[in-house]
Amino acid sequence: MANSPHGGILKDLYVRDEPIQASLQAEAETLPYVTLTERQLCDLELILNGGFSPLDGFLTQAEYTSVVETLRLPDGTLWAIPIYLDIARSELDKLGVSTGSRLTLRDPRDDQPLAIITVSDLYTPDFANEAEKVYGANDQAHPAVHYLFNNTRDTFVGGKLQAVNAPQHYDYVAIRRNPTEVRALFKKLNWTRVVAFQTRNPMHRAHRELTVRAARMRHANVLIQPVVGLTKPGDIDHFTRVRVYQAIMPKYPNGMAQLSLLPLAMRMGGPREALWHAIIRKNFGATHFIIGRDHAGPGTNSQGQDFYGPYEAQDLVLKYKDELDIEVVPFQMLTYLPDTDEYMPINEVPNETKTLNISGTELRRRLKTGAPIPEWFSYPEVVRILREANPPRDKQGFTVFLTGLHASGKEAIARALQVALNQEGGRSVSLLLGETIRHELSSELGYTKRERNINVARIGFVAAELTRAGAACIAAPIAPYDEARQLVRQQVDKTGGFYLVHVATPLEACIKNDRAGVYQRAINGEIKGFTGIDDVYEAPENPDLSADITKTSISQIVHEIILLLERDGYIGDR
Repeated sequence: MANSPHGGILKDLYVRDEPIQASLQAEAETLPYVTLTERQLCDLELILNGGFSPLDGFLTQAEYTSVVETLRLPDGTLWAIPIYLDIARSELDKLGVSTGSRLTLRDPRDDQPLAIITVSDLYTPDFANEAEKVYGANDQAHPAVHYLFNNTRDTFVGGKLQAVNAPQHYDYVAIRRNPTEVRALFKKLNWTRVVAFQTRNPMHRAHRELTVRAARMRHANVLIQPVVGLTKPGDIDHFTRVRVYQAIMPKYPNGMAQLSLLPLAMRMGGPREALWHAIIRKNFGATHFIIGRDHAGPGTNSQGQDFYGPYEAQDLVLKYKDELDIEVVPFQMLTYLPDTDEYMPINEVPNETKTLNISGTELRRRLKTGAPIPEWFSYPEVVRILREANPPRDKQGFTVFLTGLHASGKEAIARALQVALNQEGGRSVSLLLGETIRHELSSELGYTKRERNINVARIGFVAAELTRAGAACIAAPIAPYDEARQLVRQQVDKTGGFYLVHVATPLEACIKNDRAGVYQRAINGEIKGFTGIDDVYEAPENPDLSADITKTSISQIVHEIILLLERDGYIGDR
């Protein structure tokens, strides 16, 4: 028999509101609406399907304050993370929203109405207090605190929800199960004791061993329930992770484990988040929940220290174990013992026993460089999937971004580099010259600082997409402002390599090279806002390479760029 829901009743609003769904659908089309953010979409789905029971709406001010200050709802029920609907006051005023208003909540992906909220509260939160009380520090090195101060709108809207439509998913539909469906699955399989395992990372041999040990200790079956909503920035995408989970499921004994996805927006809130995760798994019917080392930890703070202790999450959940009514299965980190070919909790390893481990950082290094990943660490099927998603450097894309004054020689360098990379082979090469982009993508833009930055941002978007596809991209705009160049670096760095080359040819030489006479027209006042004459060029402080065509030949500059790419493994056969 599945565990009872948190609060005693599964608040499945789809089931509750199904008899009036048609009328709610019609009403939703007549109401003012807001389009949800990605986090709000995740939160809404789990409120509507009962995953966040006993919640049946977004928190009112009294509920929000109670959760932040006491880890409880006003009626005393444990609840660890504030779930709120944040909307800009300006948007609320424009829509005419006040207490008692009904508002449609729409899916940001397809604009479908998902729910109607009856507004009972409009209030202004104290972000600093939430950061301190919920996440333990007002430090924007914490991803949830960063989100709070940089992405959260200024007004919270509290109120009860009515379900109109479930969000439409097109990926892994067969294993996206809501609490009602998971409970029905347990009943069909005659599972009465279920240990749930939460993860936002790929699973390897140690994870399989950990979950099997938990099942053995508690005489239970295993529910692998990975998060496919929002996780920590920089995490491996959920498509890759789910393929890994599917590959590892046959490694369990037949009938021991099931895989089901959870559309949760994680906050990386450590101890409070662990308590929240336990409540969610209870709502899905699990009787046991694994909490390992540094559960939902965000890493280090701005002083370089861990936000939370390694077993602080276990301690908080165990503190409330009697009223949680879901048994916590605490685990130490597992380590590999090569002499006996087994995994063992690190606190059980005898002194002077040889152990092996591969950290997440080391795993990412091996994936990037193509270095071997031993079978004692992961299954070949898993490694193959991770290598497909994380190809070695010589299969990754990169962008060489040349910046400099008009007629500095950056276009000539770009064309020569294109020839050299085409000769090298192995990937397609795209050339984005400043004038080409102006003509093809930014013909409506002028030359104000704002318009220049928009143009550079468009180049950055195209460069990032080409890099993501494994191409070599050479961009050669003037790009006079450092802020815009840094934004391009941030975009491209997410998908591959980025090299900033400052073509630092002096202005006098650029004027001499300008056979079209554009500089002279600017000097004469015929052209306004010309970079280098009456508009600033912010020279890069730390370019990957700085070159001056009056001192170095174009072929030598290209050779130096090639050497940078070879050094980092993007070209050449190692």
